[in-house]
Amino acid sequence: MIRLIATDLDGTLLRSDGTVSERTRTALNAARAAGIVVVPVTARQPRGLKTVAEAAGFTDYAICGNGAHAVHLGSGQTLFEEHLPVPAQSTLAHQLTVARPEVRFASVRDGGSVFVAQTGYAELATFEDHKRHPHEMEACSLERVLAAPSLKFIVRSQLLSPRALLGEVQRLELDGFAVTHSGAPFLEVLAPHVSKAWGVEQLCGRLGIRASEVLAFGDAPNDAELLHWAGRGVAMANAEPEALDAADEVTLNNDEDGVAAYLERYLAGLPS
Repeated sequence: MIRLIATDLDGTLLRSDGTVSERTRTALNAARAAGIVVVPVTARQPRGLKTVAEAAGFTDYAICGNGAHAVHLGSGQTLFEEHLPVPAQSTLAHQLTVARPEVRFASVRDGGSVFVAQTGYAELATFEDHKRHPHEMEACSLERVLAAPSLKFIVRSQLLSPRALLGEVQRLELDGFAVTHSGAPFLEVLAPHVSKAWGVEQLCGRLGIRASEVLAFGDAPNDAELLHWAGRGVAMANAEPEALDAADEVTLNNDEDGVAAYLERYLAGLPS
């Protein structure tokens, strides 16, 4: 019996235009009516959830920052936070800058409300990257970016794709952090044990829900751990190889309302 649905947003629950279809909203409502907790699990920060939450009917828990923190959307209460320590992000930034001088960094802090960007970062960014206008990003020295722990530490190159940049990071052979990418044009660096799976596990511990009672949906490399950890992991047809390899099943793509299609079949099979 599924007691909690953990779903990624971009590329998974949302269509390519960023909307929640009426079919998807109806399926989510039906799951909630069946007593299932439905939780968005996203790389976004809480400020980037407002429109989606209204469209999808999310009013309770949300896992943000790739699992680094959880909030209650109704009350605004922070359930937990896990930060990347200053020494780990500083070592990564300084060594990577030597190898790739064009790389720029940003630090997400204070529940996701504070975004500290290195000089030159705003010129690489669009609003959709962080649900924050680039002109709001103050140009800061690298030392200021590194001065406090990060919920999420952003690493970006104007010359390399995220996959290629990930290879550069891995060649440094550093430890003390976890690194992933979500389909956005940058890498996301977290505390060493943090992932979407870790975040959902923390929430489930509070709610008394076992991993075997979790149904998860995702499409990107940062969803792979969650799809593997959950009792039932479902990748979208448009998913990246890491997500497809980690999943138990595959549903339709996000523009075909794959989450809704799967939930409709699952809910139809429940005892009346």
